[in-house]
Amino acid sequence: MTTPALLRVREALPQAQITLLTRQKLADLWSHHPAVNKILPCDESEGVWTVAGKIRAGRFQVGVILPNSHRSAIELWLGGVPNRIGLATPFRRWLLTQPLQRSSGYVRMRKKSVEEIKQLTARANGSSGEPLPGAAFSRHHIHHYLHLAAALGGNTEPLPPKLHVTEEEVRDVSARFLDHTGNRRREPSTSMSPPWFALIPGAEYGPAKRWPRENFVAAAREISRVTGCRWLILGGAADGVVADDIAHQVGDAVVNLAGKTGLRELMALLRFSRVVLTNDTGPMHLAAAVGTRVVALFGSTSPELTGPGLPGDTRHRLLCSRVECSPCFRRDCPIDFRCMTRIEVGQVIRAVLEVYEQIRNIE
Repeated sequence: MTTPALLRVREALPQAQITLLTRQKLADLWSHHPAVNKILPCDESEGVWTVAGKIRAGRFQVGVILPNSHRSAIELWLGGVPNRIGLATPFRRWLLTQPLQRSSGYVRMRKKSVEEIKQLTARANGSSGEPLPGAAFSRHHIHHYLHLAAALGGNTEPLPPKLHVTEEEVRDVSARFLDHTGNRRREPSTSMSPPWFALIPGAEYGPAKRWPRENFVAAAREISRVTGCRWLILGGAADGVVADDIAHQVGDAVVNLAGKTGLRELMALLRFSRVVLTNDTGPMHLAAAVGTRVVALFGSTSPELTGPGLPGDTRHRLLCSRVECSPCFRRDCPIDFRCMTRIEVGQVIRAVLEVYEQIRNIE
């Protein structure tokens, strides 16, 4: 969600040398990205002084602090960056040379208490989940990062989030992970080969963001029956048990790669897939950013604030139930998980088929 801001800074300052400070485990995200000249990776084990030393060695003139954390501001202050731009959140204003007020429409993702949830649902009359309309969501996080880019002259008009995967990477990952199954990559000009869809059943944040696995099984089976597609199950090592279970139940139409790919490989497999069916999770954002259409399921979180891709992009389908307690931003549901269970299997199947039909019509 920061990539539109980075692209706008590059647009405003085409000759600037832009270095991105990022976690080591996320550094590969930025390979081939046009907004970035250099990556400065830091391991999670490195302390503030170590990171500040790396920053000081770079002799940077300006620092734009995208996170709202105190630590990120302290690191640039200790790193001797003379111009430091960031949001003027409590207790860190003095660390910034250009403190900015929050952009209009900002909504904090506040976790609801159990008591509040029970009060909100006491008179619940229920509602079925519906696809969100293709409207512009002014409060999406993309806009808040663009607000920071504007301090360097960046245009605040949103762009689609964008990460880059090369065609060579897509060909390579297809050959290494899929050819051994006897099902070779579907080339755009070949209509006889089955399409590959991706399924992402996990969500690292917690169970409140995970659609029931039996629903994923039922949806995957029916979508495969209608389209003839094969499924890639993707995710991290923590998703292994649920991925294995889904793969076993769906049957021969599945290749389970959850926990078996690196970050660049995951990005290439998402780019390779025709449609991605997913919970609200990191790979959801990656899929949209590499150009693949997404059907995303939201429960405890808000698609208006953190949906994939450009807000209002009609190529994607964002499904949620408008229940009284959602979004609660909790990791676990303290009541009956209604926000997810009320997203019906048939509703998800229709959304995936609609998205796939759009792709076929374009081709």
